This record gives sequence, C-alpha cells and structure tokens, in this order.
Amino acid sequence: MRHPAFPDAPVTSVAAQRSGTVRITRPGELQYGEEERYVSESSAEAVADVVASAAAASAAGAAGSWRRATGIAGAAIGVLAAGAAAGVAVERMTMGRGIRRKARLALDSAGPYGTLRGTPGKAYADDGTELYYEVDEVEPDTGPEVSPRRRRLFGRKAPAPVTVVFCHGYCLNQDSWHFQRAALRGVVRTVHWDQRSHGRSGRGVAQTRDRAPLTIDQLGRDLKAVLDAAAPEGPLVLVGHSMGGMTVMALASEYPELIRDRVVATALVGTSSGRLGEVNFGLPVAGVNAVRRILPGVLKALGQQAELVEKGRRATADLFAGVIKRYSFAGRDVDPAVERFAERMIESTPIDVVAEFYPAFTDHDKTEALACFQDMPVLVLAGVRDLVTPSEHSEAIAGLLPDAELVLVPDAGHLVMLEHPEVVTDRLADLLTRAGAVPAGATVSGYGSTSSTARPR
Repeated sequence: MRHPAFPDAPVTSVAAQRSGTVRITRPGELQYGEEERYVSESSAEAVADVVASAAAASAAGAAGSWRRATGIAGAAIGVLAAGAAAGVAVERMTMGRGIRRKARLALDSAGPYGTLRGTPGKAYADDGTELYYEVDEVEPDTGPEVSPRRRRLFGRKAPAPVTVVFCHGYCLNQDSWHFQRAALRGVVRTVHWDQRSHGRSGRGVAQTRDRAPLTIDQLGRDLKAVLDAAAPEGPLVLVGHSMGGMTVMALASEYPELIRDRVVATALVGTSSGRLGEVNFGLPVAGVNAVRRILPGVLKALGQQAELVEKGRRATADLFAGVIKRYSFAGRDVDPAVERFAERMIESTPIDVVAEFYPAFTDHDKTEALACFQDMPVLVLAGVRDLVTPSEHSEAIAGLLPDAELVLVPDAGHLVMLEHPEVVTDRLADLLTRAGAVPAGATVSGYGSTSSTARPR
C-alpha cells in the first residue's frame, strides 16, 4: 500500500547481488533531468576558468585582497547557481496547492519540519568536543489504551529493547531525519545526535585548538562517545545517511567488537565506503577536473575569512537555493516547504566547517570495515539520481554484503529521506522487523507503509 501523499514514488528493492541490480524507469522519462544537465554542462566550462581565477585570487588574499578573492569565488559558484535558480523560480511560479498538500498529509500532526524535540543530553568526544543528542523514549504501555500508532507498529506486543541511532550527513543536522523520527516517535527508543561542528554540537576542539585535520575516523569515535552516554547497553540499530553512513563504518573499523556484540541491524542510506574522489557531481569532464583541482584550496582560503564569506552567502541566498535543490533532490514536485527546510540546514553550516570537513571525504575508505556487518540484517538504500554519493556506491556496498537488501529509488536525489520519506520509513520498518524489534506484518500508517511489494529474499 502506498501512502496517499506519495502515490508516484516507485521503488526497486532486490537482494544485493554481485552481478548487478535491476532499475525501474518510466517510459519517456528524462534520464537524470535532461534540462538540468544542459544547464550544468553549459555553465561548467565557464566555472572551470572562474574557479581557477578564484584560486589565484585566494593566494593574493593573504596579502590583503580578500574582498576580490571572495568575490571571484562567489562568482564561480554563482555561474552554476544562476542557471539552477532560474529553473527553481519557474517551478515555484507554476506549483499548485496539490504539491504543498503532500507535505501536510505526510507530516500528520507531529509539527513543522525540524521541530521535533526529545530529552536532551551531552556526550564528550575524546578531544573534549561537546556532542549534543536527544532521546525519544518508548511510550509507557497503557494496556488497552496503547496509542494507535504503537499498536499499528507492534500490535499489542511489547517492543524489543532496541535503540535506533540516527546519524546525519555533511552540512545537515539531526532534524534531517524528521519524517522517520515522527514515524517511530514513542514506539521504539531512538537517539538523534548532531555531528561535531553541526547543529547544536560544539565546534571540534581538535580542529579549533590544535588545528588537527578532521577525519572520518574521528567521527566514528564521536559516535562511540554518544553511544556510551545515550545507549550504554542493549541492542542497537545504526542508521546513517551520507557522512553519517561513513561514521557508522568508521565506528565498525575502530570498534568491531561493539558491532559484533550489540548491533543487530544497520541501514546505510545514500552513502559510500570510499572512492569519493571519483565522483563527478553531474559535471562534464572539464568542469569536474577543475573543481577537483581547485576547490579544496578555495574552501580552505574562504574558511579563513568566514565572517566575510558568510555575508556573501546571505547576499546570494536565492542563487544558492538553486544549487542546494539540484544537489539535494531529483523530482520536480518537491514541496517548497521541504526545499526550504533543507536549505535552512545547509545554510546554517558555517563556511569554515564546510571547508574543514571537505578534505576528509577524499581520504575516506572503509571498504574493509563492511565485513563487520555481514552477519546481521542490512539495508542499503539510495536515490538513483543522487549526484553527491551516486547510487553506484551503494551498489558497491551491497556487492560486498550479498545478504543485504538493496533499495534504489529511481526518482530521488541525495536527500532521499526528505524527498521520498515514505520509502525510507517503509524500509526501516522492515529492517526493524528483520532485527526482531517489530512483529512481522506491522505497518507505519500515516508516515509510510510496510509494503509486501519490495521484500528481501
């Protein structure tokens, strides 16, 4: 059964196999957005030259030419943003009430996007960084008066004492799991935390005090600190999106015994185990080569003048909205409120944090750590039109975990959990079933459905 708010979101679900994965596309559907790709290609050649100029200007910036440096860098990004923003403007002019109605139906009465709050707590990383988390506890069992949502998910049986831990991605925060949090709220214990320097967590002490480079391994140790504080005992289900999935892999690499002894299921959403330096971000060869060559230096330089750059970001917010939409979503009918919700999270990430984290992705390689997840239920889910961590990376992960469930969502981009929340919630509910936390045949009515059309083998 499909949720009425999202009737047109097909999903391909197959047991992961080394031989490949079947994809579903609609007849006549433009692959990867022909119009959007044209905009990208036509602007990429220009941005290659402009970004190269920005790098040279950034060097001059050290001698006092920062306004010129940041202006040229802003222009480079603006070349791409202008084309994308123009498309967004047309879309917003033509959107009707039906699109906005989808969000209202999906959200239920839980509240506006990103405002769900739980019991707050603080953990401390090994370098002293303060890590903020929230816990949503299971509702008390009131016998015949058990809440309808809990009854739909668990029947009248008591849920297993499992804690589901959600890890968010780069430039996001714990609120990026809003829909899934709303679905599971009160029916299973969940922990939502903000990665260091994101959301309500503190700036990384090692980075600000010691100027130490940020590593994905550090994020794995951060997650361990959160688990020690928020879920020190009992079985765990780990859920990670993008950088959050990499954090889960880093945890496995650093603490394989914890994975073996306590983790009963894992979900890796829109993530990668390595080789991120090969991602082309939907750009032609000339554009992506320039970006790879120049961007790390430009980001580092801009991060050293964060206050000035932030003023420029605020002044060009409309242009950046187009870029954010292109690299977050794939569909043309994404609710404007959801778009804006994603924009707010990304915009709230300071430029120096963006610069600080970016180099870590090139070095990320946790392929060997995937072996820790072989003997448990695993969900690997991705949007087929993800330009940030392409779905081929999820297929590669699934190829190393042949008993995992691989789910590819054709009409979805990087923020698949916001673009098609019912699909992600549906598959998470099924993962909890396989982990023994939810009885078979349960549903998550009002937020998605546990469908029988996409079962693992």
